[in-house]
Amino acid sequence: MPFFGELFVSEIIKKPVLDPKGEELGKVKDIIVVKGEPFPKVSNLIIDRKKNHYILSWTDLNIFNKKIISAKIYSESLNEYDFDENDLLIVRDIFDKQIVDANGAKVVRVNDVKLEGYESEAILVAVDVGMRGIMRRLGIERGGEDLMRIFRKHLPYNLISWNYIQPLEPKLTNISLTVPRQMVSELHPADIAEIISQVSHKEGATFFKELDVETAAEALSELQPDVQVEIISGMETEKAADIIEEMQPDEAADVLSDLPVDKAKEILEQIEKEEAQDIQELLSHEEDTAGGIMTNVYISYLPETTVQEAIEKFKKDAEEVETVYYIYVIDENEKLVGVISLRDLLLAPSDAKLSDIMKRKIKTVTPETDEQEVAEIVSKYNLVAIPVIDSENYMLGIVTIDDIIDRILPPAAKRKRRKV
Repeated sequence: MPFFGELFVSEIIKKPVLDPKGEELGKVKDIIVVKGEPFPKVSNLIIDRKKNHYILSWTDLNIFNKKIISAKIYSESLNEYDFDENDLLIVRDIFDKQIVDANGAKVVRVNDVKLEGYESEAILVAVDVGMRGIMRRLGIERGGEDLMRIFRKHLPYNLISWNYIQPLEPKLTNISLTVPRQMVSELHPADIAEIISQVSHKEGATFFKELDVETAAEALSELQPDVQVEIISGMETEKAADIIEEMQPDEAADVLSDLPVDKAKEILEQIEKEEAQDIQELLSHEEDTAGGIMTNVYISYLPETTVQEAIEKFKKDAEEVETVYYIYVIDENEKLVGVISLRDLLLAPSDAKLSDIMKRKIKTVTPETDEQEVAEIVSKYNLVAIPVIDSENYMLGIVTIDDIIDRILPPAAKRKRRKV
């Protein structure tokens, strides 16, 4: 067994390889790995000798550790090596590649690779994504440890086990993790979106496709429009429709408005009729207006509803609504007659009618109201949502404070909505 103990690849790069007599065959340039059980294993060393490269089989090694590397063969038995894209090399293909660290909800880079002995093989057991890996490659790991010791601190290891890494293949540009779906679904949608945005388009699309429908819908709404378009355009229509259908209507309309018209229509045809109509209604409004940023999902009850009845209904209805700030009171014709904050609802007598506790003087906007004016009204009157009504006082939807922030604060992220 030529391998003893454990080591990091950076510790043996440029290390001399000796023949049976102790003469130098060359210095380690890189390591070829192949599939193995339970982990990938070392198959060959690439050694550099007088600016020429040679391949040394693992089976031709006698000793392999961080102190000494020796072979069973002499220089005349070495074969020259031309770097092949079909081979998977640790330094060339794995070092500095991006991987998704779902525990930290971020993208990190491979700074080093850890090897361990397993039976008669050297296997890849982990990647180092921490500061230790960087310092080790620079040759200052020991100095870093000494410095941390002065401050009575420890230089931590930051390793990701190969258990979580997807099978490697030649020509890879990124490394992905086989993260349990439950772990990913527990991340905040904004963290998932950030991960997708930082990796390559191909890796981001693959990561997204592995999400469950609910998580995918939440993450999609956090992505930039161009990334949304690329991901949804590359998906099967049925799967895309499932995700769009899971989103809030206003967010779904934002995504569809950026897609090619034909693709958007295909998706709409796959969505349930009632929800498709809600989205179509939002798409009919001009951008940069209250109608363009409103959602038509809100909670409303009739005036004669009691507080107790409203609370019981609210427990069920609120499950389908993303953000709830107020209860809107509408008559039989769906005209807005009042509004009640959740605080006032909970503090009111249970037998009181909504008509008894609602506020009748309501700040409203029309679908045509400019979004900047909507923002000014919300700010002036300290509102967290404002109803959108037509000329006859019919309730059309609401604009929430987060809708305004999403559209007004980051101009670069504003969506150009197009009618579909």
